[in-house]
Amino acid sequence: MEIRKLDVTEHSSTRPLYEEVFAEDSQGFVDYYYTEKTKDNQIYVIEEDGGIQAMIHLNPYELRVNGIKKDVDYIVAVATRKDYRKRGYMEELLRRALRDMYASGRSFTFLMPAAEAIYTPYDFRTVYEQERKRCPQKEYGTLALEDGRVCRVSPAEDSELEELAAAANRELSSAYQVYAYRSGAYYRRIQKEYASEGAHLMVYREGERILDLRPYIPDGQTEETAPKIMVRIIDVRRFLMSIQLKTLAAVCFQVTDPIIEENNRCIVITGTEYSGVMLMDGKPENSEGTLTISALTEFLFGVKTAEELCMEEGVQMTERMKEEMHKIIPLSRLYLNETV
Repeated sequence: MEIRKLDVTEHSSTRPLYEEVFAEDSQGFVDYYYTEKTKDNQIYVIEEDGGIQAMIHLNPYELRVNGIKKDVDYIVAVATRKDYRKRGYMEELLRRALRDMYASGRSFTFLMPAAEAIYTPYDFRTVYEQERKRCPQKEYGTLALEDGRVCRVSPAEDSELEELAAAANRELSSAYQVYAYRSGAYYRRIQKEYASEGAHLMVYREGERILDLRPYIPDGQTEETAPKIMVRIIDVRRFLMSIQLKTLAAVCFQVTDPIIEENNRCIVITGTEYSGVMLMDGKPENSEGTLTISALTEFLFGVKTAEELCMEEGVQMTERMKEEMHKIIPLSRLYLNETV
């Protein structure tokens, strides 16, 4: 067995495994994926018996976290050939990818799980349920809004993409703490993704004002359940530097991480609502508690309170630490609706 990160020229060699494991994906979508997404992603594989038997893809996204640019990997296409399952291949690939992300300066990663239980042991936690608005066929053309205004609904043109990106970023930055940054290139790729399934990116305009962007997807292709997004912190220090505070805070605690050894450290958080977070290395004897990497993820993304975390194995906090933790503003407003 050999774990290897493929050169981009080798990415197409994983297509047979992709088509075998993800047989539900259309030929058009797979063509799109291996034409567009594998241009700039990373693929790790396990080779055995002369072939690729397992793989994991890291698709790059530029996110904004409290206005700070973050390059983040979206984990997709985690697959093992049927005859090679239950050998721990997924775990080996995931651990290698997570450690490499740390080395490359990533602060966190995310994925859309086939089942949450698969990734929970690796300290991923569910933080978001996707909200995908669709453009129904009846809205294609001219749409009368509830307040009497009239909206024009039409497919996005290439000449509009930069304008659409600017408008989307304005709206997202005002409403969300975490979102994927839009650009003309982002929407050009989205158009190709939709087109691979016979869909279109639709623009809602009132006069020249952009009101919304939604995909028009043919009947029968909509999802029955809302996909979930799970997150894992990769580099505790880098991630904490993106967090904002409500008021003056000062707290010292120990972080434990069973996969990324560099995260096992004692951290001192200080700062104000004006300065933001300032970090220092702490001394274990001054620690006011212990947080597992998964518990810290749940707290920083607003999934659980400090009090709720204290019910989890491996978590301890003094009463003063709980009070100080409440001064941290969680990243509870997310918009991560990416598919692949």
